[in-house]
Amino acid sequence: MADGKVSVPFGRFLGYDRGEHGELIVNEKEAEVVREIYRLFLSGLTPHGIGKELTARHIPTPGGKVKWTASTVKSILTNEKYKGDALLQKTFTPDYLTKKTKKNDGQIPQYYVENSHPAIITSEVFDAVQTEMERRQGSKSRYSGVDILASKLICGECGSSYRPKVWHSTDQYRRTIYQCGHKYKGGCKCSTPNLTAEAIHAVFIRSFNEMITNKKEIISNLRENAANSSNMKELISQRDAVRDEMAMLADIVQNLIAENARIAQDQKEYAKKYQLAMERYEAAKSKYEDLAAQVAEEHRKQRAVETFINNVRDLGLITEFDETLWGLLVESVTVYSKDDIRVEFKK
Repeated sequence: MADGKVSVPFGRFLGYDRGEHGELIVNEKEAEVVREIYRLFLSGLTPHGIGKELTARHIPTPGGKVKWTASTVKSILTNEKYKGDALLQKTFTPDYLTKKTKKNDGQIPQYYVENSHPAIITSEVFDAVQTEMERRQGSKSRYSGVDILASKLICGECGSSYRPKVWHSTDQYRRTIYQCGHKYKGGCKCSTPNLTAEAIHAVFIRSFNEMITNKKEIISNLRENAANSSNMKELISQRDAVRDEMAMLADIVQNLIAENARIAQDQKEYAKKYQLAMERYEAAKSKYEDLAAQVAEEHRKQRAVETFINNVRDLGLITEFDETLWGLLVESVTVYSKDDIRVEFKK
């Protein structure tokens, strides 16, 4: 592993075959399935939804099973080997008698090898998937991903999500329309319009082309705003100071315990000192966790901006709806009226 030699369980690893000397060789038939999984995720589906889709298409899992699970899909979406890199020694076996493996959380060295083998997914697409996964997990509302269009549509009147609805489901006039999920609930009905898929496509194409026409200015503004608004250094400094305070308070608690075990003393007085030290420690811990979360959020924002820039930098105008671009770039589409539909791109 220290030499950067990559090995995978080829019998259960989708997309690669073992070469003559144990190297990874792309299996194109399986690689297409991997690319489709990434495309479906960026189009708006969840790992669970992707699993249902692959199962319905009768595509076997990496282990040769019929039914796909969300965990199998997620493991493919988060495995850096598909972009040609390899993180080695993710797990280890502490007891060779039981043969049970454990996740390596720093107990032993890990090795990250860049460009160790042919990639199936570009780095840009892989990073975009990780950013989108973080965005969905950090969203205040639960992400459904039932329909790639509905998952982005929001009613401008009540803030509810749009839902797909099938009209004429049993005859030749069958079609799907999208309407506010709250439209016919309660006494006050929203006046926002129903939309067809074609109308949504047209709005996206127009908004996308407007954005691409001004992409140089947009990229410049994004980088300037990111540089001006980021308080990462200050947050990291505060986080590290609180971490040092936690370590100091932990030492105080340990010294109190050790002293109480070594020297006979008033236990009520000891309990007061111990309680006070623990309260200070818990307060510092809570503050540290809050600061650490803020640092992580700043990192996420920075990655999101760079991912957006990488995704649009080389793009040109489009004439047809593109599912991948829709999932990759659109944050939300807010519907106020038939003539006022606003697209917000991810940044």
